[in-house]
Amino acid sequence: MLLLIALSQSCNKNLELEPISQISRASFWKSPDDVNGALAAMYLSLRDESYNVHYLGEYRSEVLERSFSTGPFKYWENTLTADDPGPAWNTMYKVIHNANLLIKYVPTISSMPEQKAKEVLAQAYATRAFIYFLMVRAWGKLPFYVEPVEGIDPKTVQKERVPVAQIFELIKSDLDEAIDGFANMDFPNNRCEWSKPAVLALKADVYLWTAKREGGGNADLNISLSALNEIQTSDTKLLDDFNSIFRYNNKGNKEIIFALRYADNESRNNIGQLAYMINAYFLPTFSEETLSAIGIPGGTPNMTISKIVRDQFTLDDQRRDATFYEMFAVLPDSPEEQYYGSFVRKYQGHILNGARVFLDDIVIYRYADVLLMKAEVKNALNQDPSEEINAIRRRAYTTNFDNHKFVSSSKEKNDAAILKERLLEFTFEGKRWFDLIRFGKVFELVPSLKDRPDPNLLLFPIPTSTLSLETKIEQNPGY
Repeated sequence: MLLLIALSQSCNKNLELEPISQISRASFWKSPDDVNGALAAMYLSLRDESYNVHYLGEYRSEVLERSFSTGPFKYWENTLTADDPGPAWNTMYKVIHNANLLIKYVPTISSMPEQKAKEVLAQAYATRAFIYFLMVRAWGKLPFYVEPVEGIDPKTVQKERVPVAQIFELIKSDLDEAIDGFANMDFPNNRCEWSKPAVLALKADVYLWTAKREGGGNADLNISLSALNEIQTSDTKLLDDFNSIFRYNNKGNKEIIFALRYADNESRNNIGQLAYMINAYFLPTFSEETLSAIGIPGGTPNMTISKIVRDQFTLDDQRRDATFYEMFAVLPDSPEEQYYGSFVRKYQGHILNGARVFLDDIVIYRYADVLLMKAEVKNALNQDPSEEINAIRRRAYTTNFDNHKFVSSSKEKNDAAILKERLLEFTFEGKRWFDLIRFGKVFELVPSLKDRPDPNLLLFPIPTSTLSLETKIEQNPGY
């Protein structure tokens, strides 16, 4: 077994890494310190998937468009192919491998305090469930690993894909194991590790998906609703200031349920760097207001929020200015100011030593998601979702809330309102593509797919590089 061991991680400290050369079973998995190192390694590999959370969860939707430099058009234009694909699953199986190591070996360490062992296992089960849930929605059938791969036997390494139902069976079993492992509803510091409320949020998400996409129906809807109700007994709430949710100096705030940790001196720039603004695209005719909004530039702006989405925000919605900024300038072909471009303000980073660095925590679940999932579940169960939708709108529109108050209507109209509210609330948070699939609206709302109503296109292609390495894998239909 080859393993890069990371020393013990605490969410309220910088993550210090110390490489250990090659470690075998004979010298490892002997003490709680070994477990702490392996747990940190698992979270490191999970954090490395933050880009894929966005690539898989949002880029193929209508949310993004090209910014200034060359953008990843293949996503929002939906021209992915096996030779020019989106993400591969290889690195995600590294996360699963790290979780499987913990699941296998933690029970063998007799010196590990019982409750600590339970909580470590809970985090491993939750991580495995999260990654399988991400992958099964993206690719459908998957190779199935519930044991760490510790040798090079082709019978162990090379596997065929198993049915989606079998993947969800494991995910749900893992969620139950994870929930049982936590002693209470407490959150860890900075909320950057799995906790019982975080696993409940994942459980609600999973059962909402299987209710609507895998034939789970009302039984799964009620399980999702129960999980959401339980989260609401924990120490979480909506923040009054929407912008403050994502800021570097406000990590671990009470709206956050689970986030992937980024911090100075321990990690590279995250997804925010791909959607900000740099000096190369400045114009001398920018107003002082625009220059102030940009501040110190940084990143590589190859994407931004699309006009389709920008135009759906009203000017009195505080989420608008916290999500993007539209730049206007006097251009050569007109004496009057014109729209020049925009940049994303979520995950805009902070200033370190005079430079902008993109190290905001990447939010996976926050309390707003609990409320809007609950609204979706209640509407599907023919219950009134007004309370949850209006809680979101009250925060968004503040003193103008009365002009935007939601009143329950037909099930179909309520669904449309919930889906739009999720768009406005979670723009650039890696959720839109899967939201559109769950609501059955991909071919209606994604311009590049309106004339291509092929359900096979809801999945991603498997890269040719993966097919060449994994000989038992067949390509998804449609590619």
